[in-house]
Amino acid sequence: MSMEIERKFLVNKELWQPPDDGVVYQQGYIYTQNGSTVRVRIAGNLGFLTLKGKTKGMTRPEFEYPIPLVDAQEMLQIMCDRPLIQKKRYKIKIEELIWEIDEFFGDNQGLLLAEVELTSENQTISLPPWIDKEVTEDLRYYNSNLVKNPYSNGQWTTHPEQNNP
Repeated sequence: MSMEIERKFLVNKELWQPPDDGVVYQQGYIYTQNGSTVRVRIAGNLGFLTLKGKTKGMTRPEFEYPIPLVDAQEMLQIMCDRPLIQKKRYKIKIEELIWEIDEFFGDNQGLLLAEVELTSENQTISLPPWIDKEVTEDLRYYNSNLVKNPYSNGQWTTHPEQNNP
């Protein structure tokens, strides 16, 4: 079984500088009744199907499989809840870790998040200067929840860091 151990952070927009053009992502979710999620994603011109279990702490089971692009497009069109997640992802290697910075568009325009995957929940990391605040335990920042409660729906303050989970 594959396990994902991930921390999430808000990014300071004034300090953040994209390192390249990034990759455009579009993704949607097919919800289950048991707290697991099924994600359909297009990253650039590649399709993926991902199954994620319930999160415990920072850890959850994750299984990801490449699928034909045309299948991913059709699944997003007919099977996934709206709105779809639209974002551009940038990847930066700092020390031995890959930081993924997501710049959201569409219904989540204005949100800028960083994620880093770890090998253990106790792993010590150095935070880049453009990291603002950790939001790992704030479920509003999970992409699957951004479909249900988009950043632009008025329930968020102008600055998410002012919200209390």
